[in-house]
Amino acid sequence: MQTAADTLSRPRPWHALGPGLIFAAAAVGVSHLVQSTRAGADFGLSLIVVVLLANLLKYPAFRFGPEYTAATGLSLLEGYRRQGRWALWLFLGVTVGTMFAVQAGVTVVTAGLALALTGWDLSAPTMSGWLLASCALLLALGRYRLLDKLTKVLVAILTVSTVAATLLVLPQIPWSDAALWWPNLEGRELKTLLFLVALIGWMPSAIDVAAWQSLWTLARARIHRRPPQLGDTLFDFHVGYVGTAALACCFLLMGAGVMYGQGGETPASAGAFAAQVVALYTSTLGAWSGPLIGVAAFVVMFSTTLTVLDGFPRVLSVLLRRFRGPEVAGEGDEGRVYWVAVLVQAAAAVGILVVALRSLTGFIDVATSLSFLTAPVLAWLNHRVRFDPQTLALAPAAPWLLWMSRGGVLFLSAFALLYVGVLLLRPG
Repeated sequence: MQTAADTLSRPRPWHALGPGLIFAAAAVGVSHLVQSTRAGADFGLSLIVVVLLANLLKYPAFRFGPEYTAATGLSLLEGYRRQGRWALWLFLGVTVGTMFAVQAGVTVVTAGLALALTGWDLSAPTMSGWLLASCALLLALGRYRLLDKLTKVLVAILTVSTVAATLLVLPQIPWSDAALWWPNLEGRELKTLLFLVALIGWMPSAIDVAAWQSLWTLARARIHRRPPQLGDTLFDFHVGYVGTAALACCFLLMGAGVMYGQGGETPASAGAFAAQVVALYTSTLGAWSGPLIGVAAFVVMFSTTLTVLDGFPRVLSVLLRRFRGPEVAGEGDEGRVYWVAVLVQAAAAVGILVVALRSLTGFIDVATSLSFLTAPVLAWLNHRVRFDPQTLALAPAAPWLLWMSRGGVLFLSAFALLYVGVLLLRPG
């Protein structure tokens, strides 16, 4: 029987906050600052249901990462290994196929914010190179924990500012023009469909991050020398996940209230777009908020850049170990493979920006579309791991979660097939 002393001695749920907030710092980036703002600016309120639906459909796939780790004490990658080596090869292919474009996409937006704040006369690829070098140095010096704590404070500032700006812009939103989008693959509607793919691709983030959050959960457990608890882990996950969904809606509402119907187009350069995002706040909160919001937005995007530079190599390092054998509880997730991957990923991202960057929004659409096409594959793989009999024996799942996961996989798969079909069949 649990006593009052036992209850008082147990850590409170908010003490478990960590990986979920890191997830939020990673997610509140391009998908929010760029894609959600564009959704509101170009389509008003028409796509807000799409934003909510994307978060809902991907919820099980993201949840299964930290939930599996809390239930088993092992990483989601070990869950893949137990499905068979084919699952490891599949995840490796998805990871290598998207990691460089994802890194380039988040870094160039961060570079745009840096250039808007400093006024430096540098190209976006050059600024991106300096940012990635700084991130690699921070990781090498072991300063990630300190930056993570600072980022959480600034994410809180950005969250409060975003909600305040959204409330102030509500009277300017064209509520009477609100209409749900319905597919009609002609003219502007075809362009809308292609944008939807880009919007859903990183909304709230790429599903790869479920594996990252699994590893962050284990890293936190090693630091605190306490196995992850299922209840605390899910509380931490839900705080981060629900928060990112709410902020996505806030950015869409601000785009609709401040930019919709202005007749202009989303700026193609990283610096110009960053200046436009900061203007969302200054037009509602006042000019005083510009420097504060600019710095907070930059730090949030910088944390995204740093997290991506850490996440993919960390996953690759552990993934290659799983090819060699089962996971050992308490093993680390850094090593020679991790550091080589950090350097290769940074160099490749800069190379992509030098060669392929012509339009910020066009490049982001390509990067997010790649993540969209891999989403049903990763959602299906995470579903198999969560509903494996070994996992269910440790942590039974409610029927609604099973059907919600199946529905998400089916919807994402059908939409991906529709997208591929449109690309293959459209004229020209």
